[in-house]
Amino acid sequence: MSVNYNVLGLIFASMHDTSVSEITEHRTMGSIPFGGRYRLIDFPLSNFVNSGISSVGVMTKANYGSLLDHLGSGRDWDLARKNGGLCLLPPYSQNGGMYKGRLDALANIWSYVEHSKAQYVVLANCDVVTTIDLNPALIQHKKSEADITLIYGRGYYDDEKNKNTAILQLDEENIVNDVLLNPRMKGEFNQWLEMLIISKDLLKQIVFESVSKSTFSFTREVLQNKECGYKIMGYEHKEMFMRIDSKESYFAANKRLLDSDARKALFKPKMPVYTKVGDNAPVKYGLESNIKNSLIADGCIIEGTVENSILFRGVKVGKGTVIKDSVIMQGAVIGNNCKLSEIITDKNVEIRSDKILNGSETYPVYIKKNGRI
Repeated sequence: MSVNYNVLGLIFASMHDTSVSEITEHRTMGSIPFGGRYRLIDFPLSNFVNSGISSVGVMTKANYGSLLDHLGSGRDWDLARKNGGLCLLPPYSQNGGMYKGRLDALANIWSYVEHSKAQYVVLANCDVVTTIDLNPALIQHKKSEADITLIYGRGYYDDEKNKNTAILQLDEENIVNDVLLNPRMKGEFNQWLEMLIISKDLLKQIVFESVSKSTFSFTREVLQNKECGYKIMGYEHKEMFMRIDSKESYFAANKRLLDSDARKALFKPKMPVYTKVGDNAPVKYGLESNIKNSLIADGCIIEGTVENSILFRGVKVGKGTVIKDSVIMQGAVIGNNCKLSEIITDKNVEIRSDKILNGSETYPVYIKKNGRI
């Protein structure tokens, strides 16, 4: 993949983290574990790298210790570079305290953006899981002479279940006429995937105007403000995407990976998803173990039954235990003769022997990090 020095990538690692407040109590949205071995930030970061974008800034907020540990120097994404590479940016706003929105965050780190020689900037969040080559979108942005290009996907939206969703209304030429934020409707709509392309000069103008007006929200103050007069284009991403906007959607997105077609749609040979490399031993299966339709990461020791579940690295499952339809994060220890169904365990959870825990698909039981039951 050739390096695109003309584009700077910026990732908001904490945007919308209150939507999954239980899971983000000790971490950012970007560092939420996903799919057995990944973190949510791996997807936008890999999209940038696979698109030739080698200068990437990551904006953090609170609870970013696990994110720093995961990203390190950026070596696992080939972003440990002398020129460009990965840069972790501070969480504080110009007024002190944490930033309040995209515009406030951008104002705070503008010296980093200004220092970049890039002509264009791509902004992305971590709460939409997808793989995308950004180069066709960049080409369209330049050819259409758009001020802003919003990357969107067509998918089902339900106002009673979905949060933080912007619905785009477009004309025949893919020009965005209106942006509806969390509208009261249900059905198939054009959903903004929290990714956009903009020139650095225009972004600078918008950010500095926001500072003078004390405004914070890019969506409300720019995308929904028709008085700005910007030419906003849409670029349709026709591949699979999954939005993480609740504990239930996180649970469903993980379980969706148990379908082979979904895995093929998300993990493509030409668009690999990079992550921190772990030096774990292979999975150890006991003589009485029984695995059905599950994703089991390296380092696990399985002596019981696992069905339709995702087990992260280093999970231990005792003899006689049955785990069904569950997401078990790294380092969990499940004792003997347990019955677990429709649950999410965070990292390093211990469930003692003979416990029975049952949730449901619409309300999975969640056990917080380092929990003991």
